[in-house]
Amino acid sequence: MSTTYVTTEFQRTVRNFPNMFFIALLPGAFYLVFGALMEFGAEPAGSGNVAAVIMTSMACYGAAIATMSIGGSVAVEQFQGWGRQLALTPLTSSGFVAIKAVVAIGVAALPVLVVYSLGFFFGAQAPPHVWILSALLCWVGSALFALFGLAVGFAFRTEAALSAAGGLLVILAFLGNVFIPLTGTMLAIAKFTPMYGMVALARYPQTEGAYAGMTGESLWIPVVNVMAWAIIFGVAAAIMSRRALARR
Repeated sequence: MSTTYVTTEFQRTVRNFPNMFFIALLPGAFYLVFGALMEFGAEPAGSGNVAAVIMTSMACYGAAIATMSIGGSVAVEQFQGWGRQLALTPLTSSGFVAIKAVVAIGVAALPVLVVYSLGFFFGAQAPPHVWILSALLCWVGSALFALFGLAVGFAFRTEAALSAAGGLLVILAFLGNVFIPLTGTMLAIAKFTPMYGMVALARYPQTEGAYAGMTGESLWIPVVNVMAWAIIFGVAAAIMSRRALARR
C-alpha cells in the first residue's frame, strides 16, 4: 500500500469543503443546536446527561455519511476511467480498495472527533469509559455504511446517486431514532432500519438501552440489527458489482 497515495487521498477528501461540511461540521452544529443549547440537554440520561446522548447520535450520523460517501466513490471512480489509469501504475485493484478503506476509516474519525470535542466543551457529561466506548462504537459501526455506499455506487455509477444516497441517509437517521426520540409504532418500525442498530449500540455504554421511551432494551436487538444490515448491504454490493462489471 502506498503511504503517499493514502496521504494524498486523505488530503484531497478533507480539502473538499462541501463534503466535509456535511461530514463533520453539520453534525457538530446539530449537536450544539439540539444538545448543548437546549435546557433538556442537562437532564439525566443513563450514566450521563441528554446532551451526551445527542452528542453520540450526531457523531454516528457524521461517521456514517463519511464512510458512505467514500465507499460509494470506490465504485464510481472505477467506472469513470480511474481504474484504467491505475492499471498503468504498480497499484493493484485490491490495493486501491485497501487505500480507500484506510481513508474512509480516517475520515470517519473526523466527525467523531469534532462532535465529541464540542461535547466536551459544551455540556455533555458522562463517565470517561462512556466517552471512549461510545466514540469507538460510532467509529467502528460506520463501516456498515461503507457497504451501503458501495452498493449504491455500483448500482448507479454516478456521483449524483451518492448525493441522493446522502439525502436518503438523512431520512434513515430520522426513521432510526437518531435525530428525535421516537415512541410507539414509530419506535417499533425504527428497530428494523439500518441506522437504528449502529446508534443504539453507540449509546448503550451510557443508557444501557433505557432512553426516551425505551426501558432497558436488550443489547441483542441492536447487535442483530447491525449484523442483519451488514449482510444485506454486503450481498447487495456484491450483486451490484457483478452486474456492473458484466455490463462493461
